[in-house]
Amino acid sequence: MVIEDNILRHYLKDCYFITGTAYAGKSTMCRMLAERYGLIHCEENYNMDEILSVVEKKSQPDFCYFHEMASWQEYVSRTPDEFERWFNSVAKETTGFEIAELIRRSARGRVIVDTNISCGDLWKISDWRHVAVMLSPPEMAVEKFFDRNDEEKRFLLSEIEKCPEPEKTLENFKSCIARINSRAYYDRYAASGFFTVVRTDTSADTREETLAALAEHFGLDANPG
Repeated sequence: MVIEDNILRHYLKDCYFITGTAYAGKSTMCRMLAERYGLIHCEENYNMDEILSVVEKKSQPDFCYFHEMASWQEYVSRTPDEFERWFNSVAKETTGFEIAELIRRSARGRVIVDTNISCGDLWKISDWRHVAVMLSPPEMAVEKFFDRNDEEKRFLLSEIEKCPEPEKTLENFKSCIARINSRAYYDRYAASGFFTVVRTDTSADTREETLAALAEHFGLDANPG
């Protein structure tokens, strides 16, 4: 069965998508927009438990890695080549899950989502007014990746510390993060045609300025919740 793009666009008309590279401020902006405008907030990996309960080997082989891996130490120890291949595959495998979940959640109101759906697919299921790309320079994305004190980053660091050579494992995992936040990915996002915000300064607090730009782009001030 194939659901045509125009049908998906109709049922996702109350969804606003933010995508882009690491440490660009996506999570912060999604949270602030949700709080300011009464949006339903879908954080990155927001539907993970349900997806893990549904995935099957024949349809989502790379997502099934979470069921098959020996440990999280194995996860953080993969080569950059394998990590990049797996990361991109999982993004494709989860697109259908995310679309289905967003249709369900948007029945209750407008949704803001920190998404990994590709820009190509976002052009099919949404439009320019409902999508924003947030970017940080590749070196910033890697150097600042573990600076955020969120649960996921703390967990990954704790698993890296359990490895036989923690320092070597940390450098390897940073190489994995560098691979999926490389200049090639940055340039691809920048050329997507979507509204784009670039983070270049980590010392100045530009949250309100960025929030205002995104709200104007999404038309949220003109259409309050």
